Amino acid sequence: MTVTAAPESDAAASGAPLETVYRPARAVDLRSTVGVLRRGPGDPTMVHDGPVIWRALRTATGTATLALRSSSGEIRATAWGPGAAAALDTVPALCGAHDDDSGFDASHHPLVAEAARRHPSLRLARTDQVFDALACAILEQKVTGLQAFRAWRVLVTRFGEPAPGPTPRPMHAAPSAEGWRRIPSWTWHSAGVQPPQSKTIVRVAERGDSIRRALIAAATGADRDRVLTSLPGIGLWTSAETRIRALGDPDAVSVGDYHLAHEIGYALTGSRTDDDGMLELLAPWAGHRQRVIRLISASGVREPRRGPRLSPEDHRGR
Repeated sequence: MTVTAAPESDAAASGAPLETVYRPARAVDLRSTVGVLRRGPGDPTMVHDGPVIWRALRTATGTATLALRSSSGEIRATAWGPGAAAALDTVPALCGAHDDDSGFDASHHPLVAEAARRHPSLRLARTDQVFDALACAILEQKVTGLQAFRAWRVLVTRFGEPAPGPTPRPMHAAPSAEGWRRIPSWTWHSAGVQPPQSKTIVRVAERGDSIRRALIAAATGADRDRVLTSLPGIGLWTSAETRIRALGDPDAVSVGDYHLAHEIGYALTGSRTDDDGMLELLAPWAGHRQRVIRLISASGVREPRRGPRLSPEDHRGR
């Protein structure tokens, strides 16, 4: 990775950006690798602006804004703010540098094989932002995507840190664990967050650092599940979603998802299945089940919608 910028101290003092060029060993589709981290089109932490993906994030040295652009097999990254250098350090992992697909055999099913052939640059991103991923997944428990995305947008915009630099629209980094703890009960309520979810986030925030250390140290997916599901209010679905976003876990499967088992069953067999059936269908790709799910999603194969969509439930008047 080549860095071309003013010295960090000078850049921080002047507000000038830091820049880097990341040359991955294999081609990376930036939109399908990093872009999937966005939580709805109004996500205040991530913006797609033409060919550029913008991210606002917290680092150990402060808030930063990161802009990523793919060009001729390279990822050009620019960062602003006191955490700019730390943000640039995240670029390889974000772009799938830790994604090891050795042992993956797409040939077990023709649809997966064709998707792998058509999308050779799809990688699994890793943010290492465990608490952000966990808080976001908790907000998405048992509600529609629209409800969860709105809650994330409202709470991050109000309690997060404004993103530095020339962002294409106002952006914010997610609050720290302490920031989430300080959100008053009436604000959770007005954002449409149900009490069990808000209480879970506050409880988890009290142990944010220890949870991160334990999850990073866990050697296997089962170990990671044990760390996360030991926390009250965290089940296998929330654990898997956190593993996917924070760690780029290639084997995580979001058991209990409202749509996932149906979609996997339809893609691989032409008919719906349940969670047990989905796990059986994915068994030939043990170790790479999340990779297969991502490839199926990239294939564009979707079950036709026949029934009504799940309606948002508004509990704020209760």
